[in-house]
Amino acid sequence: MKIPRITLAGVTSGVGKTSITCAIIYALQKKGFSVQSFKVGPDYIDPSYLSSISKKEAFNLDVWLMGEKHLIESFVSNSKSDISVIEGVMGYYDGFGGNSNYASTHHVASIIKSPVILILDASKTSRSIAATAIGFQKFHRNSRISGLILNKIGSKKHEILCREALEKTNLPIIGVIYKNSELNFEARHLGLIPAKEKNLKSKIEKTSKIISDSLDIDKIIQIIKNPFPLPNKSKILLKKPKTTISIALDGSFNFYYRDNLEALRREGAVLKFFSPIHDKRLPKSDGIYIGGGFPEILGNLLEKNYSMKKTIKKISEENTPIYAECGGLMYLTKSIDYGNKKYKMIGLFDAETKMTKKMKLNYTKGKIISKNNISDKFHNLRGHEFHYSELTSVSSDSKFAYELDIGDGIKNHKDGMIQYNTLASYGHLYFDSSNYAQIFVNNCIKNSRR
Repeated sequence: MKIPRITLAGVTSGVGKTSITCAIIYALQKKGFSVQSFKVGPDYIDPSYLSSISKKEAFNLDVWLMGEKHLIESFVSNSKSDISVIEGVMGYYDGFGGNSNYASTHHVASIIKSPVILILDASKTSRSIAATAIGFQKFHRNSRISGLILNKIGSKKHEILCREALEKTNLPIIGVIYKNSELNFEARHLGLIPAKEKNLKSKIEKTSKIISDSLDIDKIIQIIKNPFPLPNKSKILLKKPKTTISIALDGSFNFYYRDNLEALRREGAVLKFFSPIHDKRLPKSDGIYIGGGFPEILGNLLEKNYSMKKTIKKISEENTPIYAECGGLMYLTKSIDYGNKKYKMIGLFDAETKMTKKMKLNYTKGKIISKNNISDKFHNLRGHEFHYSELTSVSSDSKFAYELDIGDGIKNHKDGMIQYNTLASYGHLYFDSSNYAQIFVNNCIKNSRR
């Protein structure tokens, strides 16, 4: 199967990958192409920007979570547009562990056989930029680098110096972007602010348009016009809808892998979306999925929605299946302590959440040690955690589903708190790495028959 595609990689984090990727999507659309976007790694925030500009939900490509087979299958099956554009993660060769290429942007680009455009921050260099570019070319036997974009150029003279130095690479320069404070997106402790938390659509479009004027989109099209073939997509069997699952989606809860939602639909679930902030009633359903996000930011609004908190606690006590991750876990504790305020949450778990200044960012690995609503057997698991909070005053009677070899979890490398038919963890899982979606949907079907 031939899928025209391009991957945008950075020399380091913070070189402008997200804004430039958005600009390329914008420019391709102006040329009349439909674009499907992807994000390398487990990040939820950057995909919200890609989705906003492409007007199609972005998908993640993470080999640690998905494995190579599922990664290729997801990429092929979701590349339904004219062109697929992939935003990389961190520096191009930064993988899992200090001396590993595993799960890096280069690793993923190699798996899907994608050409790569390397983004260089030129703000504090001129001739030396060539040493950086050549280093990236030669660091790996097959770098896959097919072009360069120079970001944060200071002047015309600066541009000329960089261009002259980069002639040694024999790589085309796809774009030259001058310094402009208007091109910066607002950030917070986990990176950019999610596009769904604030209405950033107009800002993303404005920034994309400005940057796109500095890109040679015809050169990009030239690079991607003869793609290396990939295996044809497998036939996906969709089960007949048999149950309904409510999905929390608003400014507080919006961290979901698109593949996870599709997996639930594939297994026979109808998804209904609701807002724990604004909705007074929960949709009629047989189960709930509360994803991650930043519940501390809008904690006062979550606290004031008493009817929603009361309803979720009540149906959990009635053994309705509830699955929650990170922000969803925080929402199910007794309170969230953020800044100088403590917001009362649902109180399903006998624990409190406190925001900290220390980031916990890990891939996680371990095993499921207790049967729960997404797993009916003991087996190994892989996931990731990414948060600036911790649970305090965790009851000694708390029951955990996961025991971690890699990752901090909730307490002493344990994660996945269980209460009634509710499972909540700091760790995020990719459903198709096991039969998580099937088991959760089956539990919801059983609940509908009670």
